[in-house]
Amino acid sequence: MPESILACRDVAKLFGAKPERFVRDGRLAVDQAALAEAGVVPAVMDVSLEIGRGETFVIMGLSGSGKSTLVRCLSGLLAPTAGEVMFEGRDLARISEGELIKIRRHQMGMVFQSFALLPHLSVLRNVSFPLEVQGRPKAECEARAREMVKLVGLNGREDRFPRELSGGQQQRVGIARSLAVGPDLWFLDEPFSALDPLIRREMQDEVLRLQGLLKKTIIFITHDFEEAVRVADRIAIMKDGRVVQIGSAEELVLSPATDYVRAFTRDAPRAKILTARSVMAPAGGATDFAGQIDAGQRIASFAHDVESSDRPFAVVENGALLGVVDRIAMIDVLVGRERKAAA
Repeated sequence: MPESILACRDVAKLFGAKPERFVRDGRLAVDQAALAEAGVVPAVMDVSLEIGRGETFVIMGLSGSGKSTLVRCLSGLLAPTAGEVMFEGRDLARISEGELIKIRRHQMGMVFQSFALLPHLSVLRNVSFPLEVQGRPKAECEARAREMVKLVGLNGREDRFPRELSGGQQQRVGIARSLAVGPDLWFLDEPFSALDPLIRREMQDEVLRLQGLLKKTIIFITHDFEEAVRVADRIAIMKDGRVVQIGSAEELVLSPATDYVRAFTRDAPRAKILTARSVMAPAGGATDFAGQIDAGQRIASFAHDVESSDRPFAVVENGALLGVVDRIAMIDVLVGRERKAAA
């Protein structure tokens, strides 16, 4: 994994009367039953994770799983009841309020589901607003805002107000505003869940395009596994305030750690997730191949060729033969396992 930019260790967030009484030496020192008896609600429990610089890390779970509370702890919006959040090696709970505000204004950007645009300001002024808060010169603010508006494809709409834009365009303004400060860390909290499916996919494409250009570290919150698959390098699945598994989409589908993860990924589009490496069989001395497939290719990209051939395809990596894939292997992974599970 690349160099860590953000990490949390044994983070817990409790809501209720005097939650700090359940903390010893900075760690939670009580079980869930005792918390319930005391009327204290554990929103996040004992979460430890590490996020690499330039990584797109998705945190997902159903409503009430604790994902949004965790993100607010990671961004410094909420102080954890126990544990520590380290940003570039600094514990956010141990720095001054002024330093924390400076970090959040200059090194972090956030996009919310609700867009959170200022209705009385134009597109340009909405985008330049965080720069104005920093006290930058007006000309610099406007020039940077115009650059960001162009980046998200809204040039020509700088003078419009939020009410004059579609939902997708409003979210683009939110994205432009969050990027205006040049953040090292970009938080996207279910940013597209209020959008229609077609616009939602368009906005996912926009995030992928921007990540390809800017190479930001992204923490993306969603409850939609297909959305997570499209944007994530790694995915953390949460349940009842705890992280139950972290891995790539392929790892979660092929090796679910719990029944909950298995149920969560059951309807995942396997052909778009699994690679040739996942479906290949040993070559066994075979030499008569219909063609070659790179080990990292998704099944969807080669399924038609394999299905229409009587001969297997060689699975290769850096020119070396790793195995073979044929129609039977694909059916076993894409259909066979699910049929066995259903049986």
